[in-house]
Amino acid sequence: MTRTAPAVPGPTRTALLYVRVFDGHALTEPCTVVIDGGVIAPHTDASGARLVDGTGMTLLPGLIDAHVHLHGADTLAVLASHGVTTALDMATWPPRLLASLRRVPHLTDIRSAGTPAIGDGGPHARIPGMSKDAVVRGPREAGEFVAAQVSAGADYIKIVAEAPGEGGPDRETLDALVAAARTHGRKTVVHAATTGAYRMALDAGADFITHVPMDRPLHAGEAARTAAQGQVCIPTLTMMEGTAAAKGIAPAYRSAVRSVAALHDAGVPILAGTDANAQPGVPFQVEHGASIHHELELLVEAGLTPVEALRSATVLPARHFDLDDRGAVKPGLRADLLLVDGNPLADIRATRALRQVWCAGVEQVAGV
Repeated sequence: MTRTAPAVPGPTRTALLYVRVFDGHALTEPCTVVIDGGVIAPHTDASGARLVDGTGMTLLPGLIDAHVHLHGADTLAVLASHGVTTALDMATWPPRLLASLRRVPHLTDIRSAGTPAIGDGGPHARIPGMSKDAVVRGPREAGEFVAAQVSAGADYIKIVAEAPGEGGPDRETLDALVAAARTHGRKTVVHAATTGAYRMALDAGADFITHVPMDRPLHAGEAARTAAQGQVCIPTLTMMEGTAAAKGIAPAYRSAVRSVAALHDAGVPILAGTDANAQPGVPFQVEHGASIHHELELLVEAGLTPVEALRSATVLPARHFDLDDRGAVKPGLRADLLLVDGNPLADIRATRALRQVWCAGVEQVAGV
């Protein structure tokens, strides 16, 4: 049974004392951080505040999972309890369900693509309950699809690419979807789990490519092109690992890891995303919340430093998804915060040692 966090009161004034802060590059000396309402205060005056002794602890920005699939309000509570204060949803339907999850007080804040664009013959068309509105049958339907998603409140457009001939949108349709999204001022996130799909995402100029190929590693030239075009990658190594294990294809996961290493070496921005879901019919169901900590560990194993891994779940997704009010511990930003024992810059596994979590200044029940 899924456990949900109990109701919590609204934001209060809290002072975190003697805490070391991850500033995006290193840890500060022990200092005081004051939460005032829903934001980080511009001062360190602790008078009248509830005091929290942060000796020996690290204060992180709330984590941003850059690839999840939402299923209900209980999902938000689970995410919050594990320190995921912002979730970037990559496909949730119908629109009324998604609307019910936006701006839920005191829990994880979300952005979403709403319904994804898929072809009529690929694996995603066979997912139980997939919306019929997701199928885009040609470039002439692209504009109508994007306009409908924007009208429904989509923050960006998700497109599922498959290798040519495998049932996803063809090249012309993918190009038309990306172009229509730009017309509406929306960025595009393209699913690409094979090298053929990845190449289509490169050619279309997608803003984000989510997943990495499992059929073979990306070579240096493909990684360099990704960097040169200013594209951003969300590898979802947790999903790649789980899928490879479920299908008994361990070399496929090793290919994914090598692709991440190539992208990292080329200077491609890498964001932490888990593909957390509870969707029947998908290759692997990734646990919400706890999986972000595993994703950080896998990114470090793939070659990122602990600092780079932390940036992949804080400042970088905030920057690339235009979330200007979060992603760092700075005065005036949302008080999305994560207090952990130890030093995750020395050992990334320390992010699991949750002591307290705040979503916009509201303390959560950590580690549910």
